[in-house]
Amino acid sequence: MRTVLTHLDRLAFVRIASREWPGAQRVLPRLSRSANHGLLWFGLAAGGAALGGRPGRRAALRGIASLAVASATVNTFGKRSVRRERPLLDAVPVIRRLHRQPFTSSFPSGHAASAVAFATGVAFENKWWGLALAPIAVSVAFSRVYTGVHYPGDVLAGAALGAGAAFAVRGLAPTRAQLAPPARPRADAPALPGGRGLVVVANQGSGQRAGPRPDRNQEVRGVLPQAEVMEYGGPQAQPLTDVLEEAAERARQLGGALGVLGGDGTVNAAATVAVRHGLPLAVLPGGTHNHFAYDLGIETYAAAARALESGEAVAVDLARFRSGPHTVGRYFLNTFSIGVYPELVRIREKWAGRIGAWPAGVLAAWEVLRTAEPLTVEINGKQRSVWMLFAGNCQYRGLGLAPVRRHDLADGVLDVRVVHGGRLARTRLLAAALTGAPRSSPVLGEARMRRLRLGGLPDGTALAFDGEVIASQGELTLEKENEALTVYRLLPE
Repeated sequence: MRTVLTHLDRLAFVRIASREWPGAQRVLPRLSRSANHGLLWFGLAAGGAALGGRPGRRAALRGIASLAVASATVNTFGKRSVRRERPLLDAVPVIRRLHRQPFTSSFPSGHAASAVAFATGVAFENKWWGLALAPIAVSVAFSRVYTGVHYPGDVLAGAALGAGAAFAVRGLAPTRAQLAPPARPRADAPALPGGRGLVVVANQGSGQRAGPRPDRNQEVRGVLPQAEVMEYGGPQAQPLTDVLEEAAERARQLGGALGVLGGDGTVNAAATVAVRHGLPLAVLPGGTHNHFAYDLGIETYAAAARALESGEAVAVDLARFRSGPHTVGRYFLNTFSIGVYPELVRIREKWAGRIGAWPAGVLAAWEVLRTAEPLTVEINGKQRSVWMLFAGNCQYRGLGLAPVRRHDLADGVLDVRVVHGGRLARTRLLAAALTGAPRSSPVLGEARMRRLRLGGLPDGTALAFDGEVIASQGELTLEKENEALTVYRLLPE
């Protein structure tokens, strides 16, 4: 059987090599050379990461990781386990041949493995980008037979290994689609085709660091042409809460929904107004980090528009902090903290893109612990010395002292994490960060609860929540409000 397959493989090679392929002579040899050492795929990944925003960076990273696994498998196991000579070039026209002929085993094709691994990895993050890459990947794989350096069987085996590598990477690091927030509890919300009935408050200043401001009105109408847009910002701007109240009243008249385009602070304010008016909220991620929108599964305006047009929505939890039993208090959608946590996050996010998440977390821990002083606070009636206290609205994933994202936005709990002060606390916590095991450190305390009381804070202590900072006044109570907010998001099929 093996002899028959080898004979058929050689016969297919001769037919491909000897046939004239219109237009291929100028393109395929160059394409084959461009994929040497993965350069073609690294270039495409760099372009996707630069132009595709956060989804593009994630797709590029998955594609490169899949390529790396495929390449390692081919070179470590594939070529060493099967020693196969390269095809004879007698049937291949000289003009097609590569200037430098490879000398390693012909089986399997590393170029085909890398091409399929990269395209498949990208497709797992975005099927349309994967489909766009498929013709390039197929052309690279075919070029290896066309230029005479591989048999067709080598290419097919390499392609299978590449696809397997992409699946292996997905098994180790699931895609966001695999880890999408649970679809329950579903909530009733009107379907708004084209955005009819939606009133969006667009924060002109959100997400901006330099350069001209984008036209937020045009951005919204590009995906929701029938939505009404109210812009917030500018030198003579009304307070944000006034604009949101006006938008909510208009949305109620239309029987529609309140929309918000901005970062986490703007979304927080919109959520408070939406709950008060009993309106569903549509979130268009227009800020710098967009933590709530991304945890919700809304990464683009188009995703928000599809959810609106289909009327797909869920109920999510809110968390509230207040200074007394008779005060209204403030909501937070993401996180609440006292102490050095805001500074830790700032440093970590500044360096994460340059040196990676784990080194950035270690650097941030070192910097804040080197310069900070503990804060004395009563936690549920017990006096503690802490460097920071973090409370998340729902449970976060990630390192103990630097949680990064949530899976479930309606789990009914506060995710409380405390970095204690005390003897050698700096050294012990930094050692835990360096070893990657902060949860094992006695300096770090974690708990999941519905209610938390904080007392003994000096008036004026900084409280950070959803990107905003205010001064404390007296004892604080943090508590959950389960499924209090209805938001649009696409539901898994």
